[in-house]
Amino acid sequence: MKRTMMLLTVLALLIAACGGGDAATTTSAAAATTTAAAGETTTTAAAAGDMDALIAAAQAEGTLTTIALPLDWCGYGDVIAGFTEKYGITENGLDRGAGSSEELEAIEANKGNPGPQAPDVIDVGVANGPVAVEGGLLQPYKVATWDEIPDSAKDPDGYWYGDYYGVLAFEVNTSEVANPPAEYADLLKPEYNGQIALSGDPLTSNAAMLSVWAAGLSTGATGEEAAQAGLDFFKQLNDMGNFVPIDGDSRTVGIGETPILIDWSYNSIANDVNLAGNPDIETLVPAEGRIAGLYVQAISAYAPHPNAAKLWMEYLYSDEGQLGYASGFCHPIRFEAMSAAGTIPAEVLDQLPSTEGAFFPSIDEISAARDVIVGGWESVVGVTVETSPSN
Repeated sequence: MKRTMMLLTVLALLIAACGGGDAATTTSAAAATTTAAAGETTTTAAAAGDMDALIAAAQAEGTLTTIALPLDWCGYGDVIAGFTEKYGITENGLDRGAGSSEELEAIEANKGNPGPQAPDVIDVGVANGPVAVEGGLLQPYKVATWDEIPDSAKDPDGYWYGDYYGVLAFEVNTSEVANPPAEYADLLKPEYNGQIALSGDPLTSNAAMLSVWAAGLSTGATGEEAAQAGLDFFKQLNDMGNFVPIDGDSRTVGIGETPILIDWSYNSIANDVNLAGNPDIETLVPAEGRIAGLYVQAISAYAPHPNAAKLWMEYLYSDEGQLGYASGFCHPIRFEAMSAAGTIPAEVLDQLPSTEGAFFPSIDEISAARDVIVGGWESVVGVTVETSPSN
């Protein structure tokens, strides 16, 4: 009950959903959707409410092209396997390590490309949803469980909708780090020289950008001042040699290349489970600067496989797909409704990391912080985050 009430509160603060106009949307497999190819707009329709028709159309396309879905992120490996096995549709996974901005760039760059480099669907940080709508990069679609997605976590016209959320944490390889840091301020200790990394490039990655902001929030600053404080914090980390400017992940943590990684709690817990003690991974959620992040799903306006994209959305927002997220230690967006219905097994519920006390920023707050961090990273911190040399 405590967790449910907290979710109701924080989701109310999440976003003032945007989008608009009288664009037609589809419900389940219903009505019309709009796709674009070679600069021309074409409307295709499936029988209203007919999932069988949607499944048949998706299977005729045969492929779903995703982007930026690491298999160890939020249970995506099993989620993708479940979808492909259930429907016999091949998943073409592009650049699994890409950031949210790079996903939007991939749609933009492949507007007239019906080939395998054009993504059908994206999974991005919540602030990127309205940006993609403004750029004309998305098409609307409403899944069958639409009403169970909180209004504050979706575009009212169906252009984007929340899928899961979690909190930022320190993922620590305790074989390499004798005294794991508990707070952001601890990261400034000399004992962590050459050990700390971000899970991405703050210029393109939602998680990395939010990590910089969280460090600033931990100082007591708020809003854009916290974003600037985060830049100053990472300048200090970099100047003293504690920051490792590479895109860290579960592998770099496991081999000790980046034994302290700032990443989502669900990724850290999954890494600990997968490594099974070789080495041990500790997940620490700092009390100061505790920040939560919502990710959203959307379908490209230029999707080469629009029916497979719609079927993917139906799968993700079904109980089966949402439990896939929960099994990957993420809070599914239908958490409230599924908890009330008793459809989340106790053992899955118990393994979800707490989000208590976390700050759930609005889209406007995230956008303002991102402008400061992206605009000031090179001039303030002065280092480029590169791909890991061992990857």
